[in-house]
Amino acid sequence: MPIPPALVRMFREHIRTYGTAPDGRFFRAVGGGRVRSTEYTEMWQAARGKVLSAEELETPLAEVPYCLRQAGISLWINAGVDPLEAARRAGHSVAVLFRFSAKILRGVQDRASELISQALADQAG
Repeated sequence: MPIPPALVRMFREHIRTYGTAPDGRFFRAVGGGRVRSTEYTEMWQAARGKVLSAEELETPLAEVPYCLRQAGISLWINAGVDPLEAARRAGHSVAVLFRFSAKILRGVQDRASELISQALADQAG
């Protein structure tokens, strides 16, 4: 899977700073083993408590780690990545992308209108 150079730099910096587990995994428990799901959930909730406001904590914002995947896909779409390519990179079909990610497409109507207007203006010459 292709990844942007900026993300490669972030991964390399993380590895330089923290290394990897003996088996090459990116994340490891304090003792070097696998991070158990209960530990992961506890860490996730603690992190939410540190970075979200009291009001945000009452919402489903970043409620579970899987939200990061959805946030990544939303970032791609909002950055202008073609939905077909976003779906391919996410490992599912465009139909699945739109079924589970349709909410990210709300609120982009103004930008879509700008793009269409610009394309029409370019055609008119």
